[in-house]
Amino acid sequence: MDLNLRRPLAFFDLETTGLNVASDRIVEIGIVIMQLDGSKTEHRYLVNPTVPIPIETSLIHGIYDKDVLDSPTFAELAEELFELLNPCDLGGFNSNRFDVPVLIEEFLRVNKNFSIDNRNLIDVRNIFVMMEKRNLTSAYKFFCDKELVNAHSALADVIATQEVFVAQMERYEELPADIDEVNKVSRNDLNQIDTANRLTMINGKPAFNFGKYKGHFVEDVLKKDAGYYNWIVRSDFNLHTKQKLKEIKLSLRL
Repeated sequence: MDLNLRRPLAFFDLETTGLNVASDRIVEIGIVIMQLDGSKTEHRYLVNPTVPIPIETSLIHGIYDKDVLDSPTFAELAEELFELLNPCDLGGFNSNRFDVPVLIEEFLRVNKNFSIDNRNLIDVRNIFVMMEKRNLTSAYKFFCDKELVNAHSALADVIATQEVFVAQMERYEELPADIDEVNKVSRNDLNQIDTANRLTMINGKPAFNFGKYKGHFVEDVLKKDAGYYNWIVRSDFNLHTKQKLKEIKLSLRL
């Protein structure tokens, strides 16, 4: 595969206590990093979420409270994970909608700004849906002719995801070899500012992407309704949404 990487490409998968980006916690992280020299490294972490894992969730990924009782918390792993992932572009399966937002929320909880600004986010699911419209198990069978064993184990899933990505790049000649261009293909919304897509760029200016001010420029809204900013900051919005809105407000000198 001839792929022009700008930096290492870290595929990762999270198993969590649930599906709420704002409130659920990571219990397992699987990572496969494609290095610039063509080598790969694999990493797996079990994480104590510091909250109970619902039984219905444990039945899906097979991780129970007892399995992570003696594992480090995310706060204890944060420095190591930051140093491992910060130099990398990111990849995953449905990662732009779930794994990336959850990871950023966890970092923000421990006051680490893991920025996705100018970072390529390669979502293998988006490429797959565009090309074949199936799930990870089917993708693994289709592209790699392998059965996905231990599905919903973070490392098993991310190994399959990374192999599917390589097979996609080899199969589809119309896909660009340049990682920046692959990023454009796999991203849901290149105008997205925050991971929850509450803020977006319209004609080069930040705008709200939800609620009564959807489609309105942030600058115009904050000038006429200053309380709207305070409401967002104090409400149960994702930390990343609040962070990016604060940055926009500061840049506008409002």
